[in-house]
Amino acid sequence: MAHYRSLGAVPPKRHTQFRYDGEALAYEELMGEEGFSSDSSLLYHRHIPSAITGSEIWELPDTRTVPNHPMKPRHLKLHELFKDDAWQDADVVTGRRLVLGNADVRISYVVAGTASPLYRNGVGDECVYVESGAARVETVFGTLTARAGDYVLIPRATTHRWIPEGDGPLRAYCVEANSHIAPPKRYLSRYGQLLEHAPYCERDLHGPTELLREEGTDVEVLVKHRGAGGRIVGTRFLQAHHPFDVIGWDGCLYPYTFNIEDYEPITGRVHQPPPVHQVFEGDNFVICNFVPRKVDYHPLSIPVPYYHSNVDSDEVMFYCGGDYEARKGSGIGQGSLSLHPGGHTHGPQPGAYERSIGAEFFDELAVMVDTFRPLELGEGGQACDDGVYAWSWSGGRRA
Repeated sequence: MAHYRSLGAVPPKRHTQFRYDGEALAYEELMGEEGFSSDSSLLYHRHIPSAITGSEIWELPDTRTVPNHPMKPRHLKLHELFKDDAWQDADVVTGRRLVLGNADVRISYVVAGTASPLYRNGVGDECVYVESGAARVETVFGTLTARAGDYVLIPRATTHRWIPEGDGPLRAYCVEANSHIAPPKRYLSRYGQLLEHAPYCERDLHGPTELLREEGTDVEVLVKHRGAGGRIVGTRFLQAHHPFDVIGWDGCLYPYTFNIEDYEPITGRVHQPPPVHQVFEGDNFVICNFVPRKVDYHPLSIPVPYYHSNVDSDEVMFYCGGDYEARKGSGIGQGSLSLHPGGHTHGPQPGAYERSIGAEFFDELAVMVDTFRPLELGEGGQACDDGVYAWSWSGGRRA
């Protein structure tokens, strides 16, 4: 999305000499997408950003998946993945537990209480939803402040670290793409501006606020990247100098936050389909918000969703606040995740269809990811599956 920003000092003309502190020559780095054919930014470093003094294997947390076969809908209780005080020693990067994944996207959950290592995801963009707690996210572009309800969008290959703040744990729902993540194209003008019918605008996007300067040599940076046969692998670099040495940068590619409270829901006289709730998209998946809103106002409307079979999509709903009307009676609550696989007809729980008649407002908060290739279960998803959700539409009865 071409929304220009600048922070710190940059030269009046790109690709020219830029001296700071009187004499020292800055090192210009172009960070760009799709080769040189899409959004980019120019960063000016005190040290050569390419210089490394070491490289070794970083063994990633368990990334294995198993098929959802035989196919069935599932209820995953994410809060059960981090019990007692285990979160105090976990961080947002190495503490993630893989819940669901396919070749396009991986969904993980983490509860963290300690600062993460410096980290760079070279596989794709990350969209991290902060369920609760707060964090300072330090990046090569500067500092972001993340609070409950924030999406933190971090472009591919951005060096950063997460530092939880406050007394309680930081709960984070992590969506890692194999591509870039951006606003839906239908929200954007041909030049990249968010249009009037979009449910948010540039004023709602908050970029880095202050540059960071840290000194150090042989600084460890964990890098996730693509390996042979499409595998995702990890490398531990030692950077010759600390990567947080940027004097200034400008351009249209940088990390930012967007809070779900700033999303303006689109409603109608009759029930609106999920695309009206969309907030971001990546290759072969979309991200949607379900926020507190006025519901359908036709005199004969049924405000909860109609039953539907997403034959081309797996639907993943993360319930992170409020009271989700369509799922009452299924055991789903705060911290739950439902998986409705493509080909299974799903919809409201028994009784919810009728109870919703006459409702004027839904107080619910959920983040939905729809994928266009089947999702498999990671070790975290297998560990917190309630095992009974599939039979909830039949009152728990199994043949």
